[in-house]
Amino acid sequence: MNPMKPLVVAGFLAAAILPAAALDISGAGATFPYPVYAKWADAYKKETGVGLNYQSIGSGGGIKQIESRTVTFGATDAPLKGSELEKNGLVQFPMVMGAIVPVVNLDGVKAAELVLDGPTLAAIFLGNVKSWDDPAITKLNPNVKLSAQPIAVVHRSDGSGTTFNFTYYLAQVSPDWKSQVGSNTSVEWPVGIGAKGNEGVANNVTQTKGSIGYVELAYALQNKMLHTQMVNRDGKSVAANGYTVQAAAANADWNSVPGYGVILANEPGATSWPMTAATFILIPKQPSDPAAAAAALEFFAWAYAKGDKMADELDYVPMPKKVVAEIEKMWASEIKDSTGKPLHTSAVLH
Repeated sequence: MNPMKPLVVAGFLAAAILPAAALDISGAGATFPYPVYAKWADAYKKETGVGLNYQSIGSGGGIKQIESRTVTFGATDAPLKGSELEKNGLVQFPMVMGAIVPVVNLDGVKAAELVLDGPTLAAIFLGNVKSWDDPAITKLNPNVKLSAQPIAVVHRSDGSGTTFNFTYYLAQVSPDWKSQVGSNTSVEWPVGIGAKGNEGVANNVTQTKGSIGYVELAYALQNKMLHTQMVNRDGKSVAANGYTVQAAAANADWNSVPGYGVILANEPGATSWPMTAATFILIPKQPSDPAAAAAALEFFAWAYAKGDKMADELDYVPMPKKVVAEIEKMWASEIKDSTGKPLHTSAVLH
């Protein structure tokens, strides 16, 4: 059986998994958080009877759908700027944090044995490092037997917040990447083949010998993929897990940017994972369907209050409780119906 099949099916059939009900919540966007959103949704359905129809279509699609008001909420890993939020009448808040990891398909290499650093990773995706025995890679891995196998690069083909965070990191660590490619939800890739969603990249890497791609950690773990260690900003080789993601987020000033839009790439700290990212929810300040928006906020409040263990099990990192309290105050002050009545005022789950 194809090991990718359960996750791919889950991603595309979210609506079928979570049957329709009067108060079902509709959302669309980032594939990065799909595994944890699906897990939360299943538990929430059992507890409340309310379902979540979440389309895992990529951050670009989620932004478009919430701007056109075709879903109750959008989800993006590339936070919108304050001016964009204002223009579209939206509020934004982080839901959970996770790690982006390089995944490889290499025979004879053990899990977390291969080490890469930022400049070398950028050189691979620029097409300047073309084989696995390139000196840039062997220097970082003196005890790993690497062959002359050509490197097959796999990247996202859709508008993607994972791509935004990945390319933001590469631009931080590689002047060549910054000047030649830059950072965005979609970029002009110098080399490689494109695939849709974290699911598609994971599937392509699984099926292609000698390949490298980038996915959210949960996809790598669920599909037993080889993911590399990284040399972080402090020069330490670290593995991606909840602890190293938490270390990267430890000093984040969430109030420093409108809509809590903090980028967590290349953070200092000896134990920090360098490609850490938050994933964000977008919801209208004055929703066209107040009942649906209120139901969505109830789900998010439940996830903040009761979803930490489920997030931990998938190696996502929950938002700090202090930040959650600020977010819920923001909901009460900014998300209202047409009469000015707040759609979420209680913190009874806490």
